[in-house]
Amino acid sequence: MSAATKKTDGRGRLGSVLSGLAVAVGCLLFLGGFVAGAVLYRPYTVPTGSMAPTLEIGSKVLAQRVDGADVRRGDVVVFEDPLWGGATMVKRVVGVGGDTVACCGADGRLTVNGTPLDESYLGAQSGGPGGIVPAEFSATVPEDGLFLLGDDRTTSLDSRSHLDDAAQGSVPRSAVVARVDSVVWPLTGGLVERPAAFAALPGGVSTPGPVALLLTAIGAGAALILGGAAHGPVTDRLRGRGKAAREKVKA
Repeated sequence: MSAATKKTDGRGRLGSVLSGLAVAVGCLLFLGGFVAGAVLYRPYTVPTGSMAPTLEIGSKVLAQRVDGADVRRGDVVVFEDPLWGGATMVKRVVGVGGDTVACCGADGRLTVNGTPLDESYLGAQSGGPGGIVPAEFSATVPEDGLFLLGDDRTTSLDSRSHLDDAAQGSVPRSAVVARVDSVVWPLTGGLVERPAAFAALPGGVSTPGPVALLLTAIGAGAALILGGAAHGPVTDRLRGRGKAAREKVKA
C-alpha cells in the first residue's frame, strides 16, 4: 500500500468518525429539544383574528405551561373560563389584581391606574383602545384576577363583554393554562415580545421561556444529522471520481 493510499484511508477513517459524532450530537440536540419542548410548551392554533396583528387567524403558536401566579401585564395568555363558555381563548393581560383599567384617557389611550399606555402592538386596524363593546369603560380588577383584551379591539369579545359580571370582566389567574412565547407559523412570526408599555408599571413584565434556545437546538441538531449522514455518500462519490481520473491517466 502506497503512502498516498494510507494517507487517504486515514483521512477517510477520521471523516467517518467525525460524521458519526456529528450525527450522534445532532440526535441529542434534536431529540432533546423536542422532548424539552413537549414538557415545557403546548402548541395552539389561533382560531380567530381577535389578537391581530400580533397573532393572525390560523397562526401556530407555542405557549409555555405556566402557573397563573406567574402572569404579568402584557402577557398573551391561553385560558379557559367556564363563565366565558369554557372555550380555549387567547387574549392579552392588561390589568392584574387591584388595577383600575379604563378607556379612554384624554389622548384616547387605555389607562391602567391612571397611566396611559402606548399600545404600539395594536396595529392600525384595531381601531384604538375602544371597540365594539363598549367604547368607554372603567373596571377594577379583583385580587387574583386578570383583565384581558384582544389586540384587535374592533372585533375582540373580551373582558369588555363581561363588565356586568361580579368580577367586572376579569378572569381568575387559575384559568390560565399557558403563555404564548412564539409564533412558529407563519415563519415570519417569531417571538412574542413583552410590550415596553407595561415595563414601567409595578411588577414589570415577565421573562420569556427558553423557546428560542429549544428551537435553535432542534435546528442545529437537524443540520448536524443531515451533514453527518451526507458525508459518506459525498466522500464515496468524490473517491469514485478520483479513481476514474487516475485510471484514465494511466490508460
